[in-house]
Amino acid sequence: MAKRRGNGEGSITQRKNGTWEAKITLEDGRRKSIYGKTRKEVQEKLKIALREQQQGTLVTTPQQKLEQFLHSWLEDTQKHSVRPRTYERYEEIVRLHIIPELGHHYVQKLTAQQVEAFYARKMREGYKPVTVASFHNVLHKALATAVRWNLVSRNVCDLVAPPRGEEFEIQPLNLEQIRKLLAAAVVRGYPIEGLLTLALATGMRRGELLGLKWQDIDFATSTLHVRRIMTRVPSKLKTEESKGYVEANTKTKKSRRSILIAPFALTALQRHREAQEEVKKKAGRLWQEHDLVFCTSVGTPLNPDRVRVPFKELLKEAGLPDIRFHDLRHSAATLLLAMGIHPKITQEMLGHSNIAMTMDVYSHVLPGMQQEAIDRLNEVMEKQKNVPDIGDEAQIRQMSDQKLLGRYTQELMKLKALLNPQKQKEHLGFPDLLLFNECRQELERRGLPVPDGDALSENGERE
Repeated sequence: MAKRRGNGEGSITQRKNGTWEAKITLEDGRRKSIYGKTRKEVQEKLKIALREQQQGTLVTTPQQKLEQFLHSWLEDTQKHSVRPRTYERYEEIVRLHIIPELGHHYVQKLTAQQVEAFYARKMREGYKPVTVASFHNVLHKALATAVRWNLVSRNVCDLVAPPRGEEFEIQPLNLEQIRKLLAAAVVRGYPIEGLLTLALATGMRRGELLGLKWQDIDFATSTLHVRRIMTRVPSKLKTEESKGYVEANTKTKKSRRSILIAPFALTALQRHREAQEEVKKKAGRLWQEHDLVFCTSVGTPLNPDRVRVPFKELLKEAGLPDIRFHDLRHSAATLLLAMGIHPKITQEMLGHSNIAMTMDVYSHVLPGMQQEAIDRLNEVMEKQKNVPDIGDEAQIRQMSDQKLLGRYTQELMKLKALLNPQKQKEHLGFPDLLLFNECRQELERRGLPVPDGDALSENGERE
């Protein structure tokens, strides 16, 4: 069949099988073909391609399947840019979930409908919404790289809403429960006592505690410095140089921080150090010096399970709820906020990237803080009951000359302190300008002398 061209279409032709083809010339001289079942379909695709070419978003690379792309993404971009444990999680999600379901599709032809159907199938299989959301996060991150590599013009995950799960409710211990846990830890002794005490006193993450070294602690200033974490090396990434556990950077830049240590925790750390010296002597030549505060009986990095098991046993012995180790961090933060410590200070201790995160995670403490603020406000206002209401001219006129002069002088001294930087340290309070003016007018009405700021001595009396 002869090829047909419409007027003004130029590069649109009909193929022998009846479908239509449009060709567009790329900047390097190559030709890119666009196909469709009808001329109108191809014409619309051509318009879009020409617009994308003008905007610099036209995809010009060869097509590849999602499976091939994801393997390249993991190996070339993620393996050396994220922490080992994060890479392991990404690899598991890609290998066990995304590739089996979507790997046979071409990256350029993957649709939002196909991604949406993938999430729905996983939900029907019994996966929790938060788990399916993690699949979405990995796929979205991978396809964002595909956009950057010019494999696709847009990220189809932007068109799909991941399932929303129930918000995880943290389980912090209250003050009485914390005391019970620490009492049980003291009975158990080294090394769990020092670990739990420091966790509750500082709100440090488990990885930060296991990565803490004695060189990070300044006993003279009661300060410790969070500089690293200890993380597990996935089996696929293990080498002779990095077996089991390795040091890694903290979660964020804000996570690198200095924390003041409460005296009770500092005492526990000192006992912990003395006990560790005894363990080191018993180990002899088997001891491997890594300067770790919390380590095995031969000085090597501590397996998190070696922390979790005795921690769970202590909870049971103390009759406490079965919480996660990470909930000790929540317990420390909740206790600080409930005691009225400013959220900014709590944020800095925890190493949150911003205060909004702190307020969001610990919003459950806010109602109590609001009640405390109301109680304080009420207490302040109760003390003002004997002060004449602002604008109550009748009460001011009933004052004796001496009392009227005293009230005027009191407000004048506040005003004088406010205008004098050297006097502001006296914290006399803010002047009530309305009350000040009404007292002044009443003094003038009675024909009494009205003192000004220069006529007053430092104690408020007339010179």
